[in-house]
Amino acid sequence: RNIAALVGLCTVWMAPNPVTIVALSTWTYASWTMIAHHTCHGGYNRVDAGRFNSRGFGLGLVNRCIDWLDWMSPEAWNIEHNRLHHYRLNEEKDPDLVQRNLDFLRDANVPLPFKYVTVALFLPIWKWLYYAPNTFKELKTNEWTKAGKELPKDFDPETAVTLFSMLDPRRRGTREIVKPFDIFFNVLGPMFFGRYVAIPSILALVPGVGPSFAVHAVVNLLLAELLTNVHSFITIVTNHAGEDIYTFDDAVKPKTGSFYVRQVIGSVNYAAGSDPIDFSHGFLNYQIEHHVWPDLSMLQYQRGAPRLKAICEKFSVPYIQENVFERLRKTVDIMVGRTTMRTFPTEYEPEKDKAGESGVTWKSTNGAIDDNRQ
Repeated sequence: RNIAALVGLCTVWMAPNPVTIVALSTWTYASWTMIAHHTCHGGYNRVDAGRFNSRGFGLGLVNRCIDWLDWMSPEAWNIEHNRLHHYRLNEEKDPDLVQRNLDFLRDANVPLPFKYVTVALFLPIWKWLYYAPNTFKELKTNEWTKAGKELPKDFDPETAVTLFSMLDPRRRGTREIVKPFDIFFNVLGPMFFGRYVAIPSILALVPGVGPSFAVHAVVNLLLAELLTNVHSFITIVTNHAGEDIYTFDDAVKPKTGSFYVRQVIGSVNYAAGSDPIDFSHGFLNYQIEHHVWPDLSMLQYQRGAPRLKAICEKFSVPYIQENVFERLRKTVDIMVGRTTMRTFPTEYEPEKDKAGESGVTWKSTNGAIDDNRQ
């Protein structure tokens, strides 16, 4: 990650070229998938890892700029990902449930090729168009609920928020929760000004050649942005979607047998086993292991994967591992409505494993959980 950042920043002034674009893209990608992801989960809390501790990493504007500068607010991502996605995996309350979030496209009365084109256009812009506002929606919804405030009547907390829907004049309730000023200034603003304004502005000060350097930087940064978004979509969004993956209609308690089975059959791995392969996948190719043990380090997933796979084989628990591009195909087919995910018969799970209507409560935004309450 650091080498990619160094190469990208030291050559960003040059005419647009593949080396600079790939380096800048990898810097952004690795900062999220390998550094921030595992740090925010507490993967390094058991050792003296300096700044890489979940209890402060990326929190606040200064730490965000130093630790993990991206389109998403780290505080919002901790709520959306660490809490809701991991502990409500593939349920209606999972904000990352692709099949539910793409209902509008799946049900659209338009030709199938048009749907595929829509998905293709979405890939390069998905983080700032959808993921940043939707994670922030989960943070603000949590704050409203925690404060005892009643959510607006026309606001559905399980409906994904995008920049488009937030600005829709008919969605007043959404704008009460997700205020456009907060999104553009506090959520998207740091990344926009820190990456796309500050860097070109500094280069523009170089005597004589400054303006051309600044233009080169803007183009390199924009192309790297498109590339890193496609890269992250392929390795992140595809982890829990496909006609061979299960959805669930209720919640179960963490650390129960039913919970662990759901993490396995609701997730998928990619090719894995060597540092180059794992780095190119952002170590998200160990998604099953990550959902079973979310607070381990990347190295421990490498070591633990063969053991977990053997356990699943022993007890006939489906453990899916496929090429990432095959998973992309299956995910896109879900998005356009060509296929549908499986529904798990949750009535066969032990009653003692059920979380009840109150679900799971948390001590902090870092994903630590209290005991469940029925």
